[in-house]
Amino acid sequence: MEKTAIKDARELGYGRMLVLGLQHMFAMFGATILVPVLVNSYFEGNGMSIQITLFAAGVGTLLFHAITKFKVPAFLGSSFSFLGGFATVAKLDTGIYANMTMAEKVPYACGGIVVAGLLYFVLAGIIKVVGVKKVMRYLPPVVTGPIIICIGLSLASSAVGNASSQWLLAFIAFAVVVIFNIWGKGMLGIIPILMGVVVSYVCALIFGAAGMTNADGSALLDFSSVAAANWVSLQPFTICKFDLTAILVMAPIAIATMMEHIGGISAMSATTDENFIGDPGLHRTLIGDGLATAFAGLIGGPANTTYGENTGVLELSKVHDPRVVRIAAVYAIILSFSPKIAAVIGSMPAAIIGGISFVLYGMIAAIGMRNVVENKVDFTKSRNLIIAAVIMVSGLGFTDGLTFNIGATSITLTSLALAAIFGIVLNAILPGKDYEFDAEK
Repeated sequence: MEKTAIKDARELGYGRMLVLGLQHMFAMFGATILVPVLVNSYFEGNGMSIQITLFAAGVGTLLFHAITKFKVPAFLGSSFSFLGGFATVAKLDTGIYANMTMAEKVPYACGGIVVAGLLYFVLAGIIKVVGVKKVMRYLPPVVTGPIIICIGLSLASSAVGNASSQWLLAFIAFAVVVIFNIWGKGMLGIIPILMGVVVSYVCALIFGAAGMTNADGSALLDFSSVAAANWVSLQPFTICKFDLTAILVMAPIAIATMMEHIGGISAMSATTDENFIGDPGLHRTLIGDGLATAFAGLIGGPANTTYGENTGVLELSKVHDPRVVRIAAVYAIILSFSPKIAAVIGSMPAAIIGGISFVLYGMIAAIGMRNVVENKVDFTKSRNLIIAAVIMVSGLGFTDGLTFNIGATSITLTSLALAAIFGIVLNAILPGKDYEFDAEK
């Protein structure tokens, strides 16, 4: 029997809402803390704090919800799109950067993120002035559907890569999620992700004690960072700094992330059967995302973005109440004050994340397919086939993005940004449009 979507989680009771929020927190945790880990590798260990990252994600999510009238069940976690920009800033060695240490360069990269976040306000203003209906003429389902599919499939290699570290553990995580999602009764039926994490983590403890290792010979669980972490400490905030060179590196990436944002909101609308582009409005979701990104950069954190992992949780649990996501945001803020608890969660084997991701990422792609089917996109028309084909090839083919130089500045457009740009342009210039956006629908 198909589960009935729950719009108001209060009918489940506040205790269960707390558990559901925990599920969303686990879904976002791995990817969110991976971003500062990668940034630290660029800056020789002097990059970003996981504590600041979690704090920025939690506060950024709450800011987004406030701007969007508390209607959109989105969680905003660390964006991977800006990693190329961080790597570029780390390599700057001319002008004011000539004698800087790596730690001194980071605030300037964050200043570029602040400006990137403010660019969201520009697009939001344009949409507010000309109207979302005119803007969405360029983003019909033949464009947004394949982009959503690409969002899910572009993450597929990550799921396989994580799962391959220990296939048995990944299979257990996957199997538990599927079993509880299909056959789980009552509360257990709406927390399949959390059950997958808990059961597979217990198995990892047992397997580790029995001498089982990852495929590369490393230990299944590594608690060294847990032992070294403090129970409670304040976040080491770093106030951003501004320089035109770093701004020109980081800010243009907003072109890509704004396109990804539209795809993410379209995916969330399709998942929850709500029209968030019409209400509360695309201009509000853009402002919320931009404000969250600018806030993160201001305090020394990575840019934020709406998380596909949490969209997958919405689809699996069928609990679409934004209150639950806000609970997850509060959890992230609380964790940002406790390095030890964050380290415990961070010790979760990559294989568990991979096994669960098999379901989550596939769900996102399936949502894109549903978006195309439900809007009756006519693929007997050559224009629609061409648009979808170019989007899919671009979104999955440009694995390293497309890098070009403007003056001395290197700019990289991600595969999803390229897919969105090519799809929008083709839809605008090819004759035979057959879709009319309804802001009220």
